Amino acid sequence: MPRSSKKKKPQDPAHFGNRIVAQNRRARHDYEILETVEAGLELVGGEVKSLRAGRVQLRDSYARIEGGQALLLKMNIAAYAQATGFGAFSPERTRRLLLHRFEIDRLAGKLEQDRLALIPLSVYFKNGLAKVELGLGRGRTMYDKRHVLQERDAAMEMRRLHAEYR
Repeated sequence: MPRSSKKKKPQDPAHFGNRIVAQNRRARHDYEILETVEAGLELVGGEVKSLRAGRVQLRDSYARIEGGQALLLKMNIAAYAQATGFGAFSPERTRRLLLHRFEIDRLAGKLEQDRLALIPLSVYFKNGLAKVELGLGRGRTMYDKRHVLQERDAAMEMRRLHAEYR
């Protein structure tokens, strides 16, 4: 019996492994991140193409748990030029986050009890699937921000002096 002559398609390296699309650096400055969670993103139409092109902005975005669902609000994914009609979408629409039920319940309890915020830290592709890293954080005051910067500068100075000493 002859074997089928189907050739295997070469795997596109851009679709496998982790590839960071966007990061929210300001979030780590404004919030003390206590815990991180990985969630999937429910996307439509040309959003995936636009995301792969890196046309996403996380500034001022946040996540919320409403009605037993995790939602990502105010994340701006720019419109994909070739997507018209069925593939068109609103750039700042509310997107659903894909989490297990027990994760949603646990996060809802922490958000309600401890007065924390759920902030998207980065958007990336993991094995071809769009993921978002959420940080459970507490807002920092101006004093806290200055204190963290002073500690970071002191640590950098110590590393520099240690390297010079060697």
